[in-house]
Amino acid sequence: MIRREEATSTGVTQNMLDLIARMDGRLHSYIHLCADRALAQAATADVEIGAGIHKGPLHGVPIAVKDLCYTTYAPTRAGTMIYKDFLPTYNATVVDRLETAGAVILGKLSMTEGAYTGHHPTIPSPVNPWNPEYWVGTSSSGSGVAPTAGLCFASLGSDTGGSIRYPCATCGLTGIKPTWGRVSRHGVFALANSLDHMGPMARSVADCAAVLQVIAGWDAQDPTSLDVPVPDYMAEIGKSVRDMRIGIDRSYALGGVESQVADALERALEVFTHLGASVVEVTLPDYHALVDAWIGMCAIETAVVHKDTYPARADEYGPDLAQLIDEGRAMTGMQAAEGHYLRIAFTASFETLFSYIDCMLCPTMPTPTPSLADMADYGADPAVLGTIMRYTAPYNFTGSPTVTLPNGFDSVGMPLSMQIVGPKLGEAAIIRAAHAYQSATDWHTRQPNMGA
Repeated sequence: MIRREEATSTGVTQNMLDLIARMDGRLHSYIHLCADRALAQAATADVEIGAGIHKGPLHGVPIAVKDLCYTTYAPTRAGTMIYKDFLPTYNATVVDRLETAGAVILGKLSMTEGAYTGHHPTIPSPVNPWNPEYWVGTSSSGSGVAPTAGLCFASLGSDTGGSIRYPCATCGLTGIKPTWGRVSRHGVFALANSLDHMGPMARSVADCAAVLQVIAGWDAQDPTSLDVPVPDYMAEIGKSVRDMRIGIDRSYALGGVESQVADALERALEVFTHLGASVVEVTLPDYHALVDAWIGMCAIETAVVHKDTYPARADEYGPDLAQLIDEGRAMTGMQAAEGHYLRIAFTASFETLFSYIDCMLCPTMPTPTPSLADMADYGADPAVLGTIMRYTAPYNFTGSPTVTLPNGFDSVGMPLSMQIVGPKLGEAAIIRAAHAYQSATDWHTRQPNMGA
């Protein structure tokens, strides 16, 4: 509508700012709002579009970014108190790319401390728009709440062990965790550099694809970014899946999961079969030791990230992040080497599956969205964390791309979710599959009743 001049970017942006003013006092999704700057960006977009200048599908569209993306015009605190006044001297590459594409940046979205499991005790935790008594996911919590509540059209999140996927699962959103290195992490506060991924979160995979198209690609300022061509992701929207092979390891995907999760995944397989895709039985390499190694491997990298401030300023840290760093500082070289080998071996075996399939289907979590009471020990209990990371952590280790998308609702009205996993640099295939599913279902169109 903005492109066709049926609506103005200024009008849409002001409307969204009004919604934020009315609703975010109880949702706490934004940590910093850039209202005046956003309206100025919107006015510029309207002038450009009126002059026939079209920068792409994000031109004039209000979005927001997780508060670990560096911005010169707003503090980047990364969920901490140590960096509460940190004003970077440059923008993250992803922020620059969004603004070059004409996007309107509404502000910075709240997150857990340092992108780990718990919010800093002094910062209000974002609230799930579907039900305030239920978990909103970590660590991209604000990035999940804002698009769900209609407080931005899309957001950027980061994912080290599930932090794009959990908020998408609990909020009924769609999110893409791209291949590691597909999206630059220059100017992004790290949790664990070799596990961190940046990606989009929105209501549909088509919207996520539009954002990914802008932020993906090689960046000379990020030595870990991949110097490979970026396909036309939007060209996958609407393509048939008749020639696609959808892999499923039933023992992994359906064994030991709550029945509502399993039933929703079975129904999703039926949708793909009806659409003409072939369902192929596969066997995932053993993942248990790898998942068990995630906390230690994340911890040792996190300890490196925080070496200048921890333990020197330990009293300014919240309990969850401090516990992780302590564990990392206690790790031995032998433990790290063992974890590294597990990662290499699993990754090599996992990639061989894609000789037989185009993508693989599994849940996002083994249970429906847990209540806040159920998750009280999430950050402190490795057993709880290991259980919930069964479907997420392996694909941070492998660097594989995934799409997370809703596939139903549970008995208390909370969203259910599934994950489509692809081979490295296989974003096009998983976008194609996810959009075909969303074209045949309406789960992604459901919205919470936010009241007045």
